Amino acid sequence: MSEAESGGVSHEARAAQEWRRIARMRDEDVSLAEGALWIAAEEYPGLVVDEHLARLHEMAARLRGRLRPDVATAEKLMALNHYLFDELGFSGNTDDYYDPRNSYLNEVLERRLGIPITLGVVYIEIGRRIGIGLHGVSFPGHFLVKCALRDGVVVLDPYSRGVSLGVDELQQRLRAAGSDGDVDEAILAHLLSAASNKEVLARMLRNLKGVYARQCDWLRALSSSERLIALTPDDAGEEYRDRGGIYLKLECFRAALGDFGTYLKQCPGAPDAENVRTQVAELSARVALLN
Repeated sequence: MSEAESGGVSHEARAAQEWRRIARMRDEDVSLAEGALWIAAEEYPGLVVDEHLARLHEMAARLRGRLRPDVATAEKLMALNHYLFDELGFSGNTDDYYDPRNSYLNEVLERRLGIPITLGVVYIEIGRRIGIGLHGVSFPGHFLVKCALRDGVVVLDPYSRGVSLGVDELQQRLRAAGSDGDVDEAILAHLLSAASNKEVLARMLRNLKGVYARQCDWLRALSSSERLIALTPDDAGEEYRDRGGIYLKLECFRAALGDFGTYLKQCPGAPDAENVRTQVAELSARVALLN
């Protein structure tokens, strides 16, 4: 949408406006695809969200047209896997995992390369459009997808071509993510609980923030942090701390001081609270010299 079409509002301002709208929505009304595309819109000024949503609809309609109305969910999953990974060629970008393009849904749809969470969003969005009840799972270290079948729940990995994972594979992944040993059934069930739509979008933003922090691209990391705070204002204590650290990298000392102070108010008993208080004291003295 041009500035003229949006009443003189710049694309960057429109992206911020739409993100605030999504943040205010009830979780059940949030579209993962739309939210992910508005995350991308700030980085891609020419991006037209509706065009990419239409592409997802077209992909799903093509697959849905091949399925019998009474086809079982398990068969739909097999058809979805074949369509996305064999026919369309979606795959995990194992060669350049930290390429920022892997975190932007428009790029993933165009290049058909992504990371677990963006491939998961494509998988969920197309699956839901053909009648599969898919849900994201914020599993440690690796985003997954789950689906209820007649004989139980299946856990799927879109980054690995939609393969289903048993308990042994999940335990192995937990160990790879830093777990000291196997976890019991109750803890595993908790780790496999369905993530809300906003939780999925928040994880996308945290991944993106991490990618840009690795590159020392602090302005883009700051943008992700700001959208995280807008998305989860009532549970953003740690994000204020992280944004304060980004402001510090950018030498925005007053802004850093403000965020560290907010973090201490919201999380006074945090394990790192004393270290942050030390930073606040040092920053306060530094800011006083700037006056």
